[in-house]
Amino acid sequence: MFGVVFPDRSFPMDISAFSQIDTFHWILDMNTFVGDSYDQVREICIFLLNNFSLPPDKALAVYVQSPGSPFVFCGAVTLARPSAVLSLPWPEPGGFGAGGQLQIAAAADAALPASAKIGVSVEELAALPSLDAAAEKRIENVAMKVGENLFNFMQSFCGVDGSKLVVPMDILDRWFKKFQEKAKRDPDFLKGFAL
Repeated sequence: MFGVVFPDRSFPMDISAFSQIDTFHWILDMNTFVGDSYDQVREICIFLLNNFSLPPDKALAVYVQSPGSPFVFCGAVTLARPSAVLSLPWPEPGGFGAGGQLQIAAAADAALPASAKIGVSVEELAALPSLDAAAEKRIENVAMKVGENLFNFMQSFCGVDGSKLVVPMDILDRWFKKFQEKAKRDPDFLKGFAL
């Protein structure tokens, strides 16, 4: 039905590496795969196998679950998108992540897990959040970090006039020039915004 690869960490694995919960739900226990360092596994490539035909209104949704946390939606593959490399946004252990909650929870044990898991589920395509939820989150994080960088730069030049902050008129030009120069000098500078 499907296969997965953890880039730079595994050979291709088929559905037999997962425990089947019921007809439409599978779980991979990360403890058996990488032990406690599950959070170092940052990406998964999931793909439909050639001889499996998923109905056009269905998707194979991928979720992650840290110990003591609910499942968090990562993305999905469909007949129109038969493979995808998805980021794995592991929630804080014991915390509550944002995003869609896997319906495997009803099918699996109700107790909170002792190890991290990856869940795969056949679901209605229309019921899923954006298939690129992780990409949207990365874009949001980059925008927030750039905005924070601008705010910190502006704050260092601010004056106070009553209840208003006053900044020089050319503050955006100065910030952007400094931002570009720093990016040219230090290739890792921009990478820090994408984390």
